[in-house]
Amino acid sequence: MWDNVHMAQRWSPSRRSSVGRQGDGVRPRRDFAALEKRRLAAARLFEQGLTPAEVARRLEVSCQSALTWLRTWESQGRAGLRGARRAGRLPRLSAEQLSAVEAALLEGARAHGYSTDLWTLARVAEVIERVTGIGYHQGHVWRILRSMGWSRQKPARRAVERDDQAVARWIRDVWPQVKKTPDGARPGSFSKTRAASR
Repeated sequence: MWDNVHMAQRWSPSRRSSVGRQGDGVRPRRDFAALEKRRLAAARLFEQGLTPAEVARRLEVSCQSALTWLRTWESQGRAGLRGARRAGRLPRLSAEQLSAVEAALLEGARAHGYSTDLWTLARVAEVIERVTGIGYHQGHVWRILRSMGWSRQKPARRAVERDDQAVARWIRDVWPQVKKTPDGARPGSFSKTRAASR
């Protein structure tokens, strides 16, 4: 889905400052101390004999979270519920690798052997793998670009064979004559069978 759309789109930096900016679509960090406090509160409630559903209601969490905490508490005790837990998957690219990728992209696509300076998702994916050794599907590359502050730009479309001088000459010489004719403002018929066709 994204591949077809983005193949004809140019990616370029919105701002020069790069990785790790706050307020650019980066989610705020979680309060791991508060999360641990809530898990330990759940342990106290389990010790009192409350069910996961009741713990979930009291702590305002999902039943699934309460059930997960119960299983951890039963197998590992309170110690299993202590400690910071990472939210989500670890990022595959470090901040240093992202900086190296951005530096490579700022060199331009031609510097990396491409025929035009147009960055597409496929090209960026190739450069990321070349620079870091980590492969990404094109569908995920746009997230990396967005995290670096880059945005999509649709290139202006022009016919390769367009003759700007001929267009200017037609606008200057022919169009005023077409506008002056009585039928110039009236739409014509494209029917092959109508005699009034222009």
